[in-house]
Amino acid sequence: MTKVIFKRPRALSDKPFHYCPGCTHGIIHRLVAEVIDDMGIQDNTVGVCPVGCSVFAYDYFNVDMFQASHGRAPAVATGIKRALPDRMVFAYQGDGDLASIGTAEIVHAAARSEKISVIFVNNAVYGMTGGQMAPTTLPGQKTTTTPRGRDKELNGLPVKVCEMLAPLDGATYVARVSVHDPKHIMQAKKAIRKAFEIQRAGLGFALVEVLSTCPTNWGLAPREALKWLEENMIPYYPLGVYKEPAEVK
Repeated sequence: MTKVIFKRPRALSDKPFHYCPGCTHGIIHRLVAEVIDDMGIQDNTVGVCPVGCSVFAYDYFNVDMFQASHGRAPAVATGIKRALPDRMVFAYQGDGDLASIGTAEIVHAAARSEKISVIFVNNAVYGMTGGQMAPTTLPGQKTTTTPRGRDKELNGLPVKVCEMLAPLDGATYVARVSVHDPKHIMQAKKAIRKAFEIQRAGLGFALVEVLSTCPTNWGLAPREALKWLEENMIPYYPLGVYKEPAEVK
């Protein structure tokens, strides 16, 4: 008898992804969908996606989805959660969205300890609009707006979101993970599940930052992009749990 050992999660639609070859958005989408399946919350989950590469995520998740304006996903997710407190609500945002125009929304959602789960995808560049410098672009990293590399004297230093949010009293769970190899992909899934479990337990605000690739705008082949992430992003954005409640350790 044939035994099925791998299949598409029920919380993920069968529509092909529009992402560039080698982009890890698809992996992260699958991890979120697997967590929703594993927790049996598909019919009780609402997702919120803003503007950016993930703008069409509402086509990929088989749950109720909302589209928010640029940077406003935490505010929209807050409204949904307060109106429908029995729902599991998650926001899915890129670094150009969350760490730039949406900085105020994410800081205040964390400070208020809104009972939402945020998946923050950091690929160190504005992906959808042509590869401009983002708040997370590394020092020296070349982009379309920093062709000689990000200059800290001219452009300032990157925003480290986990380090910024974790000290806030309202932030309950803050973690940074990566998806550059199978081991780290499994660790990323555990962190995403924990963010959802914290919400289900009513403990407060949870954010998981996922280091991701952008081969197109980095000008690298997909395999080279994974190596670049490991060798350049992880040293600057250390992986780990930055804040965790004792109830779920």
